[in-house]
Amino acid sequence: MATTTLEITPRGSVLPDAERAALQPILDEIERLKKARNAVVAAHNYMTPDIFGLAADLTGDSLKLAAMAKETEADVIVLAGVDFMAETAKLVNPSKTVLLPDKRAGCSLADGITGADVRALKAQYPGVPVVTYVNTSADVKAETDICCTSGNAVAVVESLGVDRVIFLPDQYLGKYVATQTDVELILWDGACMVHERFTGEEIRQHRNDLGGVSVIAHPECPPDVLAEADYVGSTNGIINWVTDHRPDRVMMITECSMADNVALETPDVEFVRPCNLCPHMKRITLDGIRHSLETMTHRIEIPEEIAGRARLAVERMLEVGRHEK
Repeated sequence: MATTTLEITPRGSVLPDAERAALQPILDEIERLKKARNAVVAAHNYMTPDIFGLAADLTGDSLKLAAMAKETEADVIVLAGVDFMAETAKLVNPSKTVLLPDKRAGCSLADGITGADVRALKAQYPGVPVVTYVNTSADVKAETDICCTSGNAVAVVESLGVDRVIFLPDQYLGKYVATQTDVELILWDGACMVHERFTGEEIRQHRNDLGGVSVIAHPECPPDVLAEADYVGSTNGIINWVTDHRPDRVMMITECSMADNVALETPDVEFVRPCNLCPHMKRITLDGIRHSLETMTHRIEIPEEIAGRARLAVERMLEVGRHEK
């Protein structure tokens, strides 16, 4: 039986004019502060539409945000996302000020592994390179040979030219990548608290109840969910699939707010949302962004003995991304 609440986003219903008008005063204040600080707001796809569609200067998934953060000429980056994303922005912009509006905005997946855990794995599997999902702390990245995102994980694994890698920390992303490559993956028992809640049974139930609906899923979901999907892809891949295919009705098996943000660009598509929200992402608000710019908090600082090694792993990931374009 389906357990996740379904919400329907009618075509063209995201951020109506009345809501935009009500938000205009705080948006104007954020714009004033951005100009005064020479700042930009970088927002992940899981932010709410008021942030993603109205306040953000840079938007995208983890890989895109990392690349854009490196290229921006702003002095200050306000990261509308979670802590590991702010750390990644700081790693590639060591001379810039990176702010996280709410320091409680963490990540269940990142919290499930430490640098000490990685060191223990490397001792258990000497000489085996470590590929780490970008959804991890700088401490973990510092023990890593190269980072990846869900969008480039297969390319990163195969770029090493080896038969075996340690792949951390998301077990479900790892299991999916293992189906796409001949490289053997040694996995960690980690998972995202949002994506692991979905089940194949409930997806089948939703599809039966709704009739004609396209199902697209993020590879952080369990294998039985991916087996029910018409398309499996990264955050950016999901966006491109909807944009290219323009289904009449689509169910996105990922964080709930992403459907609203894709709906901003595809008002002709009806979105059915099995609404699992990330509580950490939802700690970031417009008022929090305003306060962050006003007070210049909370600054991200990473000890250089960690930052130097972690930065190298991220830079290697970005280099693979450049070759993939």
